Amino acid sequence: MEAIYNIMEYIFPFSWSDYTFMKNAFLAILIIAPLFGLVGTMIVNNKMAFFSDALGHSALTGIAIGVVIGLKDPLIAMIAFGILFAYAINRIKGNDNSSNDTIISVFSSTSIAIGLALLSQGGNFSKYSNYLIGDILSINQAELINLIVVFILIVLFWIFFSNKLLLISIDNTLAKSKDVKVKLVENLFIIIIAILVMISIKWVGILIINSLLILPAAASKNISKNIRQYTVFAICFSTISGISGLILSYYNGIATGPTIVIVASIIYFVTLIIKGRR
Repeated sequence: MEAIYNIMEYIFPFSWSDYTFMKNAFLAILIIAPLFGLVGTMIVNNKMAFFSDALGHSALTGIAIGVVIGLKDPLIAMIAFGILFAYAINRIKGNDNSSNDTIISVFSSTSIAIGLALLSQGGNFSKYSNYLIGDILSINQAELINLIVVFILIVLFWIFFSNKLLLISIDNTLAKSKDVKVKLVENLFIIIIAILVMISIKWVGILIINSLLILPAAASKNISKNIRQYTVFAICFSTISGISGLILSYYNGIATGPTIVIVASIIYFVTLIIKGRR
């Protein structure tokens, strides 16, 4: 890791590269931002923006469960609850007569209420308020390794299942006719979303994580002519937003997560203007 730090100092001879916490945050963004762009394209294609937002809010209950059972770091409880939460929504929305957005809203509201109730016992919610906006500057080397594992997992999923997921987003019946196991692919996808969202909450924040999943993909969709461009532009926009937001937040003394979202929003509106002129 020290060798990587030295290379960063050589490539980026700026004041921010003198600090270990900034180097860790920069490496984290290089790992996680492309994942947001990649997964975001699949979320937008499958019209799951509301689902991913609800999943992010459900992290409160995962944190609460981790606290109740005495975990020092509630990450395991968050991931486990996130997967169960996502699977439950996916299972029920396929068997219920209610609209999908109604089911997701019910699950999201219930989860938020339970999480807030448990975490606010004894007036202790302020201890967990940092999860709302995140703090990527607090990431350490062990957590970077966790991100690398998640990066490999998601890239492997994309290599083997992206075409099948794209076919499902176009037409379920068509996908089934091509021998695609629709439910299996959908369940694997929601597990991937749950893992990415939950492992990122601590550094990105519950309130804005869905923005980082949706904005780069939405911006890419505005100007892309094919799927390849759509994917590449989304990854580029997400990475540019992450790096720019980190550096701007350092020099302006403001929170990193919201700054990244602001940059991503600017990119989105620029692409929207380009789309309109076309």
